[in-house]
Amino acid sequence: MNWLNTIFVLGTAFLAVFSETAFSGVRHLLGAQIDLLPPLMVYASLCTGLTTVGLLAMFGGLWFDSLSANPLGISVLPLFLVGLALHARRELILRDQPFAQMVIGFVASAATPVLTILLLFTTGHIPLLGWGTLWQLIVMSAGGAVATPVVFVLFGWLHRTLVHGRATQSSFRADREIRRGRS
Repeated sequence: MNWLNTIFVLGTAFLAVFSETAFSGVRHLLGAQIDLLPPLMVYASLCTGLTTVGLLAMFGGLWFDSLSANPLGISVLPLFLVGLALHARRELILRDQPFAQMVIGFVASAATPVLTILLLFTTGHIPLLGWGTLWQLIVMSAGGAVATPVVFVLFGWLHRTLVHGRATQSSFRADREIRRGRS
């Protein structure tokens, strides 16, 4: 496992949750806050191991809930379920295609709040729902769809910049016969 990639993912999740609460310009402009944890979960589930998916769900969900009106820990399970579903089918997903990244980001950004609302109802909490909730779901899904390819580009750049590449194999083969002299 590449622990540097896990540290990058968790650091980005911390910064994403902090920026969502500290800078409210997008929230005032669109009427909804774009959640960046589902696009990060898409990247983590398609490009890292299951340990990183679990750590991102746990820490990202707890950070998100500690700075929102959600009960503490309610976002952990929806994030983990989305990440686990994608991680289980990662061989079948075209993770290098920006259009596929956008579609997966849209679905993950829509599924995470819906699962959170279902979990809130299951635990006995009554969330405020109305027509504005539909608008917020549309904005969050569209924002997650746009943010997912950006996350892939950002982590690709970080990986190329800070992680050493593997050594290339030489063209010399040990079983090759070298003829010398006249033939």
